[in-house]
Amino acid sequence: MLITSSASKFFKRKHSVSLNGQLIDLTNPVVMGILNVSSDSFFDGGKYNTEEAILKRAEEMIQEGVSIIDVGAVSTRPGSSGISTKEELTRLLPAVTAIRKHFPEVPLSIDTYRSWVALRVIDECGECIINDVTGGDFDDHMFDTVGKLGVPYILMHAQGTPQNMQEDPQYDDIIKDISRLFSEKVRKLTKAGVKDVILDPGFGFGKNMEHNYDLLNRLDSFKVFQLPVLVGVSRKSMIHKLLEVDAADSLTGTTTVNTLALLGGADILRVHDVKDAVESVRIFTKLKEVANL
Repeated sequence: MLITSSASKFFKRKHSVSLNGQLIDLTNPVVMGILNVSSDSFFDGGKYNTEEAILKRAEEMIQEGVSIIDVGAVSTRPGSSGISTKEELTRLLPAVTAIRKHFPEVPLSIDTYRSWVALRVIDECGECIINDVTGGDFDDHMFDTVGKLGVPYILMHAQGTPQNMQEDPQYDDIIKDISRLFSEKVRKLTKAGVKDVILDPGFGFGKNMEHNYDLLNRLDSFKVFQLPVLVGVSRKSMIHKLLEVDAADSLTGTTTVNTLALLGGADILRVHDVKDAVESVRIFTKLKEVANL
């Protein structure tokens, strides 16, 4: 069921992750802002391709209450073709460097599935969360690399690759199938020395409309892992196709789904629209406070 309180009575969840010696408090949900420096991301591709535009957007998100900025240089939308490691670094390094220089207080996440990119960016720019949409499937060295770097890791579930993931995704039971994979990979990450793992069930990555809403409806099932859960549904097709609008007109739907995700136990909302998500979190947090009186 979507709104349940029973799981929280039996499982003590982890409510913080450590980055660069500082704790990111997840006692109440937080908002991760998306800053794509790729040219073909499905919603904002090509908008942030200069340092001025990148810094302006980062400043806007900080003013709107963002807790983490997630910087990505490779589009993983359905049908995307990917880019070389060299091109990814050419886009990513200047963006992360500029944000870190001008806004050193804001925690950063880098959206990459390449361990070499993670190593290079962290070596030059300092510690960042690693947000890997492939869950280590595209790079056998990723888990060991994150363990050695000592940074938090976002473990996302995806079925297939961006090129084929939406062709005909199949599950016996989506929660059980994802949970089985999470269990296996969390064990590997722990063995590799990774101390902070964040789970992302991967809305839209190898999932059809029914899969996505089944996943949303049973999101609280992942509380059994006692790990933070990230939800990224911002302006995705599960929203705009259902509502028969363009992604540009799907903010209301996105806010609705984000709120439902909070009720289902999401600890981090990964979004394009920071202000709206922060407001949803504030309302949800007040609701939780009143419920606990």
